[in-house]
Amino acid sequence: MFEHIERVPGDAILGLIEAFKKDTNPQKVDLGVGVYKDAQGNTPVMRAVKEAEALLLKNETTKAYIGSHGDPRYGQAILPMVLGEGSPVLEAGRASATQSPGGTGALRLAADFIKSRLPGKGIWVSDPTWPNHLGIFPAAGIELHKYPYVDAENRLDFDGMLATIKTIPHGDVILLHACCHNPTGFDLSREQWKQVLEVIQERNLLPVIDFAYQGFGEGLDEDAYAVRLLAESLDEVMITSSCSKNFGIYNERTGCLIVVAKDHEQMENVRSQMAIVARENYSNPPAHGSSIVIETLYSAELAAVWREELTEMRDRINTLRRDFVEALKPYGLDQKYHCVAEQRGMFSYTGLTPDQVDRLRDEFGIYMVRSGRANVAGFSQENLPYLAKAIAAVN
Repeated sequence: MFEHIERVPGDAILGLIEAFKKDTNPQKVDLGVGVYKDAQGNTPVMRAVKEAEALLLKNETTKAYIGSHGDPRYGQAILPMVLGEGSPVLEAGRASATQSPGGTGALRLAADFIKSRLPGKGIWVSDPTWPNHLGIFPAAGIELHKYPYVDAENRLDFDGMLATIKTIPHGDVILLHACCHNPTGFDLSREQWKQVLEVIQERNLLPVIDFAYQGFGEGLDEDAYAVRLLAESLDEVMITSSCSKNFGIYNERTGCLIVVAKDHEQMENVRSQMAIVARENYSNPPAHGSSIVIETLYSAELAAVWREELTEMRDRINTLRRDFVEALKPYGLDQKYHCVAEQRGMFSYTGLTPDQVDRLRDEFGIYMVRSGRANVAGFSQENLPYLAKAIAAVN
């Protein structure tokens, strides 16, 4: 039966990891893989997470299933973090949380729900977007379309975006990045979000908001501006949240699909259907990651430590963005790459061409995705002079 199965190329980013490991250049730099790194190039376990896990090991009494919606305490911790303490959406009982295997699992839940319970709807994603968006929704049988996001000059193309979403068929689905747009790092301003909201209302679109990087842009509450604006202004919103990045628990696969409905009764209807969708997909989500989040956020002491660590991570990335541009100033390239300092989150659309990226890899041992997307967390005070010199050499 398998005779006709053909081999396909592996994931490009995973390929970069392997190539980087084999590179013998002592000055090599990894800007490809999308995880946070500290100044030593490691992806550390956060102090709050270590303390939470120690408490879990001491106090855990069971490994029983936690149900299709996951641990209720996880939802109770995530909902106010995403929608805000004292949120009118929460006070009205309009929001439901379904724990998922990472933000990716939440996106697949949303896709399966849309396909089976809201048939005939297409989904519109930014161009470019996180590559997995391009796989998840078509795999669920949903027709995928694109709206412009970055222009040929590597600038946010808000006019093009707005013009296109004004043509989206009434009732279709639009996928939006709440903050720290992956892969570009370009975020909308608050005024621009209000304009997007107006179009969503006019065309009765269903927003699916990918909220994978809460806390990595400007702050936990600041990064949630668009999510809260849309949730409080619209009858129906879907939000995919992830704790992988802001808790540094990538391999624990800890996410959440939040659905906002018109009222409490409709929310309960959707919630009942979402349990079936989850059951048919993976049955129950893994428990360890959500237990870490619960242990952390339910402890005032651990929550304070976690917030402090997250602030340190965010400040480090934003500082590195500015220092990167400053390092290019002696080569007269600071204005050309000034966009890197304006972007937010771990990723940057640098504007480097595929040929330039290839030269950086082959001549200097600097690895990034051929689109020019760089993981800013891979910068360091030690490697910035080398990066700047190499980029100048390929410009």
